Amino acid sequence: MRNVSLFIVIVLFISCGGNKEPKTMDFEAFKERFILDFWKQNPGWASYVGFHDYDSLLYAPTQERRDAEVSFCKSYLDSLNQFDFDKLTRAQQTDLLMIKNQLESSIWYTETYRSFEWNPSNYNVGGAFGIMINGKYAPLEERLTAMSSKMEKMDAYYEAAKQNIKQPTKEHTELAIMQNKGALDVFGPSLIDSVHASKLGQTEKENLLTNIELAKMAIQDYIDFLENEITPTLEEQSRDFRIGKEMFEQKFKNDIVSSYSADEIYQKAVETKKKIHGKMFELTEKMWGTYFNKQLIPSDTLVAIKMMIDVLSLEHCHRDSFMATIEQQIPELTAFVKEKDLLYLDPEKPLVIRKEPAYMAGVAGASISAPGPYDKFGDTYYNVGTLENYTESEAESYLREYNKYILQILNIHEAIPGHYAQLVYSNESPSLVKSVFGNGAMIEGWAVYTERMMLEEGYGNNSPEMWLMYYKWNLRTTCNTILDYSVHCNGMTEDQAMDLLVDQAFQQEAEAKGKWRRATLTQVQLCSYFTGFYEIMQLRNELKKKKGESFDLKSFHEEFLSFGSAPVKYVREMMLEGSEPQLAKSE
Repeated sequence: MRNVSLFIVIVLFISCGGNKEPKTMDFEAFKERFILDFWKQNPGWASYVGFHDYDSLLYAPTQERRDAEVSFCKSYLDSLNQFDFDKLTRAQQTDLLMIKNQLESSIWYTETYRSFEWNPSNYNVGGAFGIMINGKYAPLEERLTAMSSKMEKMDAYYEAAKQNIKQPTKEHTELAIMQNKGALDVFGPSLIDSVHASKLGQTEKENLLTNIELAKMAIQDYIDFLENEITPTLEEQSRDFRIGKEMFEQKFKNDIVSSYSADEIYQKAVETKKKIHGKMFELTEKMWGTYFNKQLIPSDTLVAIKMMIDVLSLEHCHRDSFMATIEQQIPELTAFVKEKDLLYLDPEKPLVIRKEPAYMAGVAGASISAPGPYDKFGDTYYNVGTLENYTESEAESYLREYNKYILQILNIHEAIPGHYAQLVYSNESPSLVKSVFGNGAMIEGWAVYTERMMLEEGYGNNSPEMWLMYYKWNLRTTCNTILDYSVHCNGMTEDQAMDLLVDQAFQQEAEAKGKWRRATLTQVQLCSYFTGFYEIMQLRNELKKKKGESFDLKSFHEEFLSFGSAPVKYVREMMLEGSEPQLAKSE
């Protein structure tokens, strides 16, 4: 109602002859209307950002539905033409460009990319229901009622999914089976206990319990379909998971919104890898006598670096204390950021460390699930992958990868002052567009940037061990781009990928295999880390040169984050032009 009222006030102002920047007012009203319409078109996405008016909706992914989505996008693209771009403020111009990119990308994904045909893992309701179960945005009874309505549509949802699937990839089929089995957990005993504990009437409880069983049947039927009808055909009929150079370049343009092309970023990553190897060897030489006594250092620099890393990697926590170690480190990172006055951290925004939900498994070992701008005070979850199903050798390999040093850098990236802090700031942006259509390269780039920044400011006491492991981690970021591009554009094989990741990026075999798997399941996303980081570092260097001694690191961080999660190239333009920050943080 608040949004509708605001829209009415704006319309009345314009119709009554208010003539102060009429185009500006028009565009603000347009954004309000567009976002509300967008959520009705995309109720699942709306739930993720904390807008819960449409939680009960679950559209069957039919061709008719896809046609309606394309029509929606084309209609709003036409509407954008009414605005004189040059008369909008810089912040509004950025919003318009982000809306335009979102709409054009949606059309491209539907009409050209067409992953609804070859990626069965697109169809998974676990996440949406997980948000509704765990959320604090409404009373339990209200959330359960919306869930019940949503469950009633699941049979049609999965039936349409089955009709859509044509020549899927083997890799995405396996992921879909695993994640949908995980989704069944969402409808398990915990949910049933919540129904019984609720204040719903007896009839409502019985209907809900019935719908839970029907929902589980719909998911299981989809799993059975994938296992019994699709899987047997995969050896002869499956599609290659590689999307090819042309598709990759366009997806990069849509998703990353960079000043560079995918090929340009790939070339910069290749150059960066060589520079990192040089820095790592310098550190290895410095520490060699401490760890290898009088043993001669190998002439092969990569062999020498690997030997040093292997020794340092033996320092790691026990498999049973992996999550506890992460929990212990978060307050230490918070204290360092405050001591160095690097960034304001809002103490009112909680960070909850939890075991990774089963419906999310199979892609990344650690991730952040943050509340959206409509639910600013909701919990941010740090999802930690479990080691419980690992053999002793697998667990040891994993823990050597996430050793004493790397685990700290991981926590900087995922939590403080990385993803957790950035997404809190993003939610405070007065522009919903910059929050809800967040740019992945900006988000990941910021997290990667904070790793370097924290060590530059003295985190880890400038020890050569910490710096060597930082470069190992940063090499992972760099090689993510090389791997992603090489696999999808140049046909890189698994053996070639293992050589890159294990022999050139010094990753443990378990980590390297996991990254290969990720490259087969995603496209372009692995480029976001290096691209965003590269562009943020460029921006910081430009501003340092421009401002000289007046450059202040904390001010840079807070101004950069004030623009929500807009693409770095847009943030760069606004900061270099001196646009006013859209958010001011203070102690």
